Amino acid sequence: MKRFLLPLVIFLVMVGFLFIGLNLDPREVPSPLVGKPAPQFSLPRLDNPEQVFSGKDMLGKVWLLNVWASWCGACKEEHPLLVSLAKTGFVPVVGMDYKDTRDEALQWLAQGGNPYMTTIMDVDGRVGINYGVYGVPETYVIDKKGIIAYKKTGPITMQSLREVIVPLVKKLQAE
Repeated sequence: MKRFLLPLVIFLVMVGFLFIGLNLDPREVPSPLVGKPAPQFSLPRLDNPEQVFSGKDMLGKVWLLNVWASWCGACKEEHPLLVSLAKTGFVPVVGMDYKDTRDEALQWLAQGGNPYMTTIMDVDGRVGINYGVYGVPETYVIDKKGIIAYKKTGPITMQSLREVIVPLVKKLQAE
C-alpha cells in the first residue's frame, strides 16, 4: 500500500500545479525588469533622425514608453485609446517604433493621429531586447527616478488603463 502512496502524492501535486496554471493569464508575462532601472538608450527621433532622445530626458517625470510598429495589428487596436489618453495631458507617452521603416511609421501616425510627445526609432530592435520586448505592443510605466514600475504586454485596454495604469501613474506622480 505504501508503494502506491508516493506516486499518488506526486500525481496530486502535479494536478494542483495544473489547476494553478490554468487560472493564469497567458498575456501577463512577468518582467524581471519591474522594480529595476529602465535600460538606458539614446535613439534617433522619428520626426527628425538627426536629433536623439534618451530616457534620461524623462528623469523627474512619470511617463509611459509604448513600443509599437506600423505592421502590428494589435497596435492598431490600442492606438485610439492612446490618442485619447494623450489629449488629456495626464501622462507623457513616448513611442518607440520597433523594427519598422521610418516612412511607414510616419504614414501610420499621420493617418491614426500621433499620441506621442516624441517617437524614437529602434530599427534593429536592440533597445527592445534590453527592455525584454516579447512582441508589440508593450507599454512600460516608468517612475520619476527611471525605475520600471509596470509592464503591460499586449494592447492597452480601457480596463487595464482604468484599473492598473491610471491608479499607478497617479500614485507615482504623488510621490
